[in-house]
Amino acid sequence: MFLVPVMLILVVMGILLFSWAVKNGQYDDLEGPAHRILYDDDKDMIPEDARTDKPEPPEGPSGEEKQRPEDESRRS
Repeated sequence: MFLVPVMLILVVMGILLFSWAVKNGQYDDLEGPAHRILYDDDKDMIPEDARTDKPEPPEGPSGEEKQRPEDESRRS
C-alpha cells in the first residue's frame, strides 16, 4: 500500500521533467553540436602573426613590383 503512491509520484515527476526538457529544446538537435565542432568559425581569434591565409606584403617601399633587368637596360 505504501509503494503504489510512491511509484505514482515518481511517474508524475518523470513525466513533468520530460515535458520540461522537451519545452526547453533539450531534444531538438542531437547531432548538431557534434558536427558544429568541425566548422572553422574561429578565424577572428587567430593572432595576425600566426595566420597562414594572410595576404603577401607588397614588394618594394612604394608597393610597386621590382623592375626587371630588361626594363632597366631599355631605359639606358
